[in-house]
Amino acid sequence: MSSQPSPQKCSHYAIVSVGTNIEPEINLQKSRAILQAEMTLLGEAKVIQTAPDGYQLQPDFLNGAYYVGTELTYEAFNQYLKDVEKRLGRVKGPIKSGPRCIDLDIIVWDGEVVHDDYRQNKHYVVDPVNELLDRFQIAIEPR
Repeated sequence: MSSQPSPQKCSHYAIVSVGTNIEPEINLQKSRAILQAEMTLLGEAKVIQTAPDGYQLQPDFLNGAYYVGTELTYEAFNQYLKDVEKRLGRVKGPIKSGPRCIDLDIIVWDGEVVHDDYRQNKHYVVDPVNELLDRFQIAIEPR
């Protein structure tokens, strides 16, 4: 990445979990490019390969996390991420934990854990998020 903007220039900070098992390398690259072009992408975690959670008859996932600065409110940023998913071709199927081209979820918002996957210690979310928390020395509020 090129030189990053100062974190003080954004109103809000989020750590966003990313997961994909349909053309995963391509969709990770596309999601990163969109966030870098449209938001303030401050960092990203190392990508890990994980077995599916829940529905097993599908390919392994690639999971990671992005550290993003934004001027949007939580609700607007969450909607923005859902719009990015749609732009990348995400169609929600009948199996909630089924295959997906991209999944973008806010896990930490302004230092507060806001997603149950982190609280439930799902390693494919926790490991990449913790990497960013450690690297950027982000303290999270206990719940």
